[in-house]
Amino acid sequence: MLLGAAACGGNQTSTGGQGTGKATIGLVTKTETNPFFVALREAAQAAAKKQGAELVALSGKFDGDNEGQVNAVESLIARHVRGIMITPSNTTGILGAIAEARRQGILVIALDTATDPENAAAATYATDNFKAGRLQGTYVRAVLGRRAPKLFMLDGTEGSTVSQQRHDGFLSGYGIKDDSPAIRGRAITNGDRNRGQTAMENLLQRTSDVNSVYTINEPVANGAYTALAARGLGGRVTVGSIDGGCEGVRDVRSGKYAATVMQFPVRMADLGVAAVTDFVRHGKKPSGFTDTGTQLITDKPVHGLASRDTGWGLRHCWG
Repeated sequence: MLLGAAACGGNQTSTGGQGTGKATIGLVTKTETNPFFVALREAAQAAAKKQGAELVALSGKFDGDNEGQVNAVESLIARHVRGIMITPSNTTGILGAIAEARRQGILVIALDTATDPENAAAATYATDNFKAGRLQGTYVRAVLGRRAPKLFMLDGTEGSTVSQQRHDGFLSGYGIKDDSPAIRGRAITNGDRNRGQTAMENLLQRTSDVNSVYTINEPVANGAYTALAARGLGGRVTVGSIDGGCEGVRDVRSGKYAATVMQFPVRMADLGVAAVTDFVRHGKKPSGFTDTGTQLITDKPVHGLASRDTGWGLRHCWG
């Protein structure tokens, strides 16, 4: 388990600020190094500082590391935090740890990924991942026009709710089903750039007759493009993605992939920190699912599908 802490609120008691109006807040992300979770952590640190709180940031070792996240939650319980924000890698495997935290009076909020069931956490601030996938799929299919679709799918982590929602949403927007012969190949990448590149290289060894690629996130899209470019296919295959980080938006601008669907992790972090501090100071508990928004980013818009260009994207990436 990877650990980083940002002390932002002065001296804290072992009860996490109870009775002082301050809060000690835990954040547990899927990984420490994925750019999306780096942005989420930095935004949470900034939000906690503004609120006069202390943030303790932990993570799993890799996407799918449920044991690491369980250990992280248990560590935060032992530190007597008042609230825990978590992006669960395994939406059911983490339920026992979350239930114990809530039993001890700790407010638990899901960020980016809802638990299963959703009400295992008090509230969720996240992307509508099915919608994000559908936007990517609708765009990629529209770019193909009348050409018959020939698709590679580079998915995230097996068993991941987010990966499944984006996968299903893409197929919905693209207009095919999971058993369609239009899908020429698929691979699991765990959202990792190097695995994305390797997966694309392996798929291309089977067939290079492909005109479109679904990717779970921008690191995978970048790896996929590297493999395509090495085979002289960089400009001939339409690649879509999801994330909306500044690097990803620049990749869209340079033509590495055609479009990305922007998420807003800063908004997730701001809402999560505000909810915990409101709980500590006023006893107010948040509830339900809040969609933190999606935005299609491309410099090649298609008719009937709302989008923003990369200039807008670079001004707002992940904000």
